Amino acid sequence: MFGKIASDVLGISDIGKIVPPKDYDKVESDNYIRHEDNERIYFLIKSKSDEYCFTDLALIHVDGASAVSKKRSLWRYDYYLHNLSDVRLETAGTVDLDVEIKFLLGNKQFSIDVDKNQLEQLKDLYKALLKIAEIKYDKAKLSECANQSIKYASQTLGSARTETRDLYDSFKQINEYSYAWLVNNHHKHQVKNFGTVFERYIKN
Repeated sequence: MFGKIASDVLGISDIGKIVPPKDYDKVESDNYIRHEDNERIYFLIKSKSDEYCFTDLALIHVDGASAVSKKRSLWRYDYYLHNLSDVRLETAGTVDLDVEIKFLLGNKQFSIDVDKNQLEQLKDLYKALLKIAEIKYDKAKLSECANQSIKYASQTLGSARTETRDLYDSFKQINEYSYAWLVNNHHKHQVKNFGTVFERYIKN
């Protein structure tokens, strides 16, 4: 017991290990995967107190208060609902036991320590997260431009001088077209599943 407490105090327990795919069904995170929707784990980091499970749809964080506590909190961060940015990889110094991957998901800052001997594998996750951040940024910009375009078009048509009946018909047509266009634009520019990204970059 003393050894466990000491490792927790010293921070050693926070150094995660990358779990191989053959052991995904043995981790706690697997209980919360949406298997019914064919959700798939692509990368998993486990320490004595936490699990960071990267699926094609979300990051699932099983948050332990400490290495000696059985209390757990479950957090799910679907990629399509949260911006991903500030992805960084910090390599180890001479005396360091770990490397770190850091990123901002929504308003949550993550800093995950991983055994420095698994740096090559962690580089794959780093590249995948960078690509997801890039895709989400580009899609958001395209969606913003598209929304501005339909807004300007609607304002231009709406300001045209017409008879009352024509104005009603014009408004109805503009409203129906704008709604359909925006719904289509939303689906076009929103990505929920990033499985292809993980498959491209996760090699080790």
